[in-house]
Amino acid sequence: MKRRGKFPWFAYLVVILGGVAMVMPFLDMVMSSFKGPGEYGVIPYKLLPESFNLDNYRDAFSQLELGRLFRNSVIVTVSVTISVLITSSMAGYALAKLRFRGRAVIFRFILATMMLPPFLLLIPTFLIMLNWPLAGGNDILGRGGDGGLTTSLISLILPFTVSGFGIFLMRQFMVSLPDEMLEAAKIDGANQWQTWRLIVLPQTKPVAITLGLITFIGTWNEYIWTLLISSSDPDLQTLPVGIQLLQSFLDPDRTMPIVMAGLVISTLPVLVVFLLFQKYYVRGVVLSGLK
Repeated sequence: MKRRGKFPWFAYLVVILGGVAMVMPFLDMVMSSFKGPGEYGVIPYKLLPESFNLDNYRDAFSQLELGRLFRNSVIVTVSVTISVLITSSMAGYALAKLRFRGRAVIFRFILATMMLPPFLLLIPTFLIMLNWPLAGGNDILGRGGDGGLTTSLISLILPFTVSGFGIFLMRQFMVSLPDEMLEAAKIDGANQWQTWRLIVLPQTKPVAITLGLITFIGTWNEYIWTLLISSSDPDLQTLPVGIQLLQSFLDPDRTMPIVMAGLVISTLPVLVVFLLFQKYYVRGVVLSGLK
């Protein structure tokens, strides 16, 4: 029989305080999005607005071109998420179950890429996009054009189509799959493509959804790379960049509530996706040992 702790109330108190600390910024963002002029940032602080109105949301849609920003965010996020799931699953299967020379070296190289700070690759990646051959007017050597791939949404997708973390996560899970199951598929006449698609892929559903959620949220909130690419072409902006730049041309007295309204709208797709796949996410974290 398990003994109860001497101070179970202390654990509950810590959990409750942690939950409140996590929820308060989100709650403040939602409440601030309904505040009128002169209500935000007043002292003493008031969480609730004097009256709930939708003026800030209307201003966000009209002044922010929210439709264009939302479309760009959806195209980039969905494309990156799908490509990461496909490349991570295929590479993870190859590294976990196929026997070929150099497999260990390739896996260590992939692990090494996870150690590099993202900012270290920012400028080299930008130069590659800028000098991409036969794109944006460039010749076969990547010269003479007016921006290469940096003039299209492809530049926001291509650098993130392969994830070292995704390959690592899928590989670690696939190692635990029994070899007998794959041998049975081979005896039944399945080739590697059929084994991966029909046998391995369905088994990785919880981990794949976990990886998909992590990739979706990270890509949806990506800011620095998008800001760099869209600095010369505002049509390439996504929601995080557009909302941040909104502050520079709005009335300072009304800026923050409108920005909060834009942030609430930007948060909704992430919240909906997370709630839809929450049970798979928890199961995937347990199965993969991800912390």
